[in-house]
Amino acid sequence: MSADDAILLNEIFHSIQGESTWAGVPMVFVRLTGCPLRCVWCDTTYSFYEGKQTAIAEILARVEAYACPHVEVTGGEPLAQKNCYALLAKLCDAGKTVLLETAGSHDLAPVDPRVHIIMDLKAPGSGEEARNRWANLAHLRPEKDELKLVLASREDYEWAKAQIAEHGLAQRAKALLLSPVFGKLDYRTLAEWVLADKLPPPVRFQVQLHKHIWDPAARGV
Repeated sequence: MSADDAILLNEIFHSIQGESTWAGVPMVFVRLTGCPLRCVWCDTTYSFYEGKQTAIAEILARVEAYACPHVEVTGGEPLAQKNCYALLAKLCDAGKTVLLETAGSHDLAPVDPRVHIIMDLKAPGSGEEARNRWANLAHLRPEKDELKLVLASREDYEWAKAQIAEHGLAQRAKALLLSPVFGKLDYRTLAEWVLADKLPPPVRFQVQLHKHIWDPAARGV
């Protein structure tokens, strides 16, 4: 196995998609190891270091064994590994509907155009606002891709509103997902802010559905 056809893999599992406009869809998750960001509310810190060098061919075979048409590549930050771009393309070649969950800190230009991109914008409460790669907004396709803003406070919410206005985010993505940090920002509070401000489409309030189906700390779900 050469370095050119392998990826540091954290885990592969079959679950229900918990976020985005794909919420509720059965999906295979391919979680890669490593992330250069350290968001203070991160719920997958085990993916920073745990993993095994795995051939892309083996990953494809393990995904195929689930006989599921939908696959999400996530992390950590999957694009921190250069071979992630090849993995995404090969999953598409295999006939899968492929989602990419990314913090948006790495270049989206090389991502296969068949992939559905779900990109974070890091609010100040994450501690990683400075890592936002604003040039990536130009690579999003409003008919296909989504933006997620994870919010921990009223300050984060006001920041999100400012970015929607300043960067014309409503015209850049299929959905603008406003997501409260689990256990930090009350669901009802955020929902009422969104309603009171009459935020424009395609703004969506979302929760992490999987944390309400299984134990919030459970792995592999």
